[in-house]
Amino acid sequence: MEKNKQFFDEMIAGPDTVTAPYAGYSKWFEEQDPAHLTRKSQEAETFFRRSGITFNVYGQAEAQERLIPFDLVPRIIAEREWAKLSKGIAQRVTAINAFIHDVYNRQEILRAGVVPYELVAKNEAFLPQMMGFSPPGKVYTHIVGTDIVRTGPDEFFVLEDNARTPSGVSYMLENRETMLQMFPELFSRVRVKPVSTYPDSLHRALCDSAPPACTGKPRVAVLTPGIHNSAYFEHSFLADQMGVELVEGHDLRVVDGRIAMRTTLGYEPVDVLYRRIDDEYLDPLNFNPESMLGVPGIMDIYRAGGITIANAPGAGIADDKAIYSYMPEIIEFYTGEKAILKNVETYRCAEPDALKYTLDNLKDLVVKEVHGSGGYGMLVGPAASKQELEDFAAKLRARPSNYIAQPTLSLSTVPIFTDGGLAPRHVDLRPYVLVSPKGIEITPGGLTRVALQEGSLVVNSSQGGGTKDTWVLEE
Repeated sequence: MEKNKQFFDEMIAGPDTVTAPYAGYSKWFEEQDPAHLTRKSQEAETFFRRSGITFNVYGQAEAQERLIPFDLVPRIIAEREWAKLSKGIAQRVTAINAFIHDVYNRQEILRAGVVPYELVAKNEAFLPQMMGFSPPGKVYTHIVGTDIVRTGPDEFFVLEDNARTPSGVSYMLENRETMLQMFPELFSRVRVKPVSTYPDSLHRALCDSAPPACTGKPRVAVLTPGIHNSAYFEHSFLADQMGVELVEGHDLRVVDGRIAMRTTLGYEPVDVLYRRIDDEYLDPLNFNPESMLGVPGIMDIYRAGGITIANAPGAGIADDKAIYSYMPEIIEFYTGEKAILKNVETYRCAEPDALKYTLDNLKDLVVKEVHGSGGYGMLVGPAASKQELEDFAAKLRARPSNYIAQPTLSLSTVPIFTDGGLAPRHVDLRPYVLVSPKGIEITPGGLTRVALQEGSLVVNSSQGGGTKDTWVLEE
């Protein structure tokens, strides 16, 4: 397989040579019969289907549930690379929590003029109900998914921070389990750091974040919108793995100043609620009165110290794509250090000069909605038709503050297994970070998403991407 000259290939260093992290895997791969690997690839699909690992594609009624394609060539990261990444992620997450606490309390960063006041005040993720409140240990983002892309040997960029309800961790765990089942001998040859401890670590981090009202061993529950949600598999999977209850809004109510859960023995208090529903649906008394998914009065109990909600309501103020563009300044403001991991250069279309630049160079840029996710509502300029560019330009002119623009990055590639052998495809990485009053823990691995279509830069599963197991080597 030839190295692609245009992009950094994480495995192929040149004709007949591989990069150091892939040396052990490559030797094993060369010994394998391609027909055997094809059978294993089909086996993996059967395994995922049997496990029920599906996701919903919104807006596509004909394809309600899909399997996320799994590629059996792992993404391998050297320990020294991971050490740098971990340090940068920990620094970033520390700054994010400090920023959220500051925004909802003294607002020193706004008073200093580092972040514009209106960017917070007019932000739909900002919740006035959180003003003057501090959760246990000042932890707002108990679970963070930081999306990272690579462009060269030591060049990593943060694409976005997911500080609300980051998903995908179940795929990280199931991808590893699948690889261990299919190729046990491979793991005896290549030493890989485990990811299987994540559910225990998650449970511990949530217990460590228990509220003042908690007495004795904290009781944790996972709040799901229900079976029709695209990530329901993950909600039930994590509840099962942690050994805690999976609940819906109607299972919870206020009893004696606590949030209590319906059990066979009556209502029992819940100390920590890992919620997988959006802020606006959390409490119909405080937010959307039409919501049937949340718990009436939970915000009042939360503010009184009767329950911990993970992640905290209003944490989305830190992962807004307009705020993202200020992250280097935010990191320096709270840590006194320069950012270890770089941001992608970002043009804030709300600013007239940035809007003009974006409109003039639309065909070369990626434009995203400030609050968008899942690859929806974005424009990949180099892949867009003339008509798509014109239509998007009209949207930009109508609502410039709704968008940011970024250059098209030369994302690194990792080979995937195809009928014709190995072929390079673009990838990103979502490591998972757990934060509690006792510290920060980063799982050695994460979710690698891969653009399965040749040349595509869109890795989202909803847009035709797949996943890979992510290995961090033990050295």
